[in-house]
Amino acid sequence: MRASGIRVLRVPRLATLFCEAVSVDARQEVIGAAEARALALANADSRALGDLLHEEFRWTSHTGESFTRSEYIERNTAGSVAWRSQRFDDIDVAIVGDVAVLRVEVTDEITTRDGSERFRMPMTQVWVRQDDRWRCLAGHAGPRRP
Repeated sequence: MRASGIRVLRVPRLATLFCEAVSVDARQEVIGAAEARALALANADSRALGDLLHEEFRWTSHTGESFTRSEYIERNTAGSVAWRSQRFDDIDVAIVGDVAVLRVEVTDEITTRDGSERFRMPMTQVWVRQDDRWRCLAGHAGPRRP
């Protein structure tokens, strides 16, 4: 087929297979980035966490508090909350171009001044691909499950 002097080849089956393969790889990359974020929290590693967060990052907690990138890093690596772990269940990733939405059910284990806590809640994160890597632009957790 010719269109405007350019030869266009149509290979629907091959194109579909290629797109699915890229999609699966991108989904795994997003999940890997989200798991790296969870590990940075558990290790109180502000540098690793900062590398994973977009410069315009925003977060809304399960209590309704909102944080900028710097506030989030400070609170979660040097503040009153010490992360022990964050586990993901029921992972769902939707990707359009260089934007991904990750939806998971998390189990968080933290330590505060009041002691250790373990709780579950839904969490949504928006990831953008920037310079060939995924960075978290925004997220929201909650409400906390009973």
